[in-house]
Amino acid sequence: GMMKRINVTKTFLPPIEEFTIYLKRIWENSLLTNRGELVLELESKLKHYLNVEHLTLTTNGTLPIQIALKELAIPGNEVITTPFSYVATTSSIVWEGLTPVFVDIHPEYLTIDETKIEAAITPNTSAILATHVFGNPCHVEAIERIAQKHNLIVIYDAAHAFGVLYQGKSIFSYGSVSTCSFHATKLFHTAEGGCWITPNKDINDRLFYRHNFGHDGPGKFYDVGINAKMSELQAAMGLSVFPYINDIINKRKQVDSLYKSGLNLSNLKTIKIRKGTEWNYSYFPVIFDNEEILLKVYHELMNHNINTRRYFYPSLNNLEYVSSNEMPFSDTIAKRVLCLPTAFDLEEKEVTYIINLVNSIVYGNA
Repeated sequence: GMMKRINVTKTFLPPIEEFTIYLKRIWENSLLTNRGELVLELESKLKHYLNVEHLTLTTNGTLPIQIALKELAIPGNEVITTPFSYVATTSSIVWEGLTPVFVDIHPEYLTIDETKIEAAITPNTSAILATHVFGNPCHVEAIERIAQKHNLIVIYDAAHAFGVLYQGKSIFSYGSVSTCSFHATKLFHTAEGGCWITPNKDINDRLFYRHNFGHDGPGKFYDVGINAKMSELQAAMGLSVFPYINDIINKRKQVDSLYKSGLNLSNLKTIKIRKGTEWNYSYFPVIFDNEEILLKVYHELMNHNINTRRYFYPSLNNLEYVSSNEMPFSDTIAKRVLCLPTAFDLEEKEVTYIINLVNSIVYGNA
């Protein structure tokens, strides 16, 4: 068996000397937060790398969703969303006093089924909050058409979508606002962190006030705000990780192709990536035939010191603090999907070991 524990994701840590170069700058400036020079430098590098116009760093990836909902959705109204995402997508809606209205997912892409959105719209709908699941883009063109027709705001939870291109441009370019997470488990990270991106300068200005206590200059306040600013220490981590981003994505691409060529796919499926997408390989989800075999694989891998994760389980329409119609596809997929490990320092022999184990468990010669 594997001696060392393999986790589903592992934080990429840059060489510590490279991190301390940035720390020295913080010590020289004696400025630890309030949008210091490292935050500004990281914003500018990210805008350039992603080729987006307005990007603002935040201290985590959930606050930008909350701020966008607060500023753009009509208080007390409904927000159409996906049941297949991390809990933060739904909890942000509820936290802001809005009502989540779930629409089932496409069984292969795993993103919100755009053909079912219109049926869920009521006079109380004010926004659509959809997730690019595992970095796989939603059908953004169809969602855009629906949103324009019904005068709705579109917020994309793009937490998993760093570096993804769709139709040749950043996935962050679509919708009214996209949010991203730079949590330690993500491809690009700042330990904890995130950002929002928007093509619209007016929206960007409005969200900007909101994330800095509503300040409009030192003693004036534009409107009620909260604090979502990123610190210089987080930006130092981001600036140290940044030079490695292409290596990190390429390494995951290699792991992805090892899995795809090694796994026996007759009784399991991998995610279907939308046409026109340049993907980031951020996760390796596998969909089993039933929950029983998933649990068998999960526990058997655990016994071999390999930790997988049930991203995303349960289907969010089953949370106790929401009410929902049946979501047949999300319910069944959530019970049958498991993410296998992928990380920068995962070795080929380790991937092969995982592949052989999964194959033997699923096909009965374990």
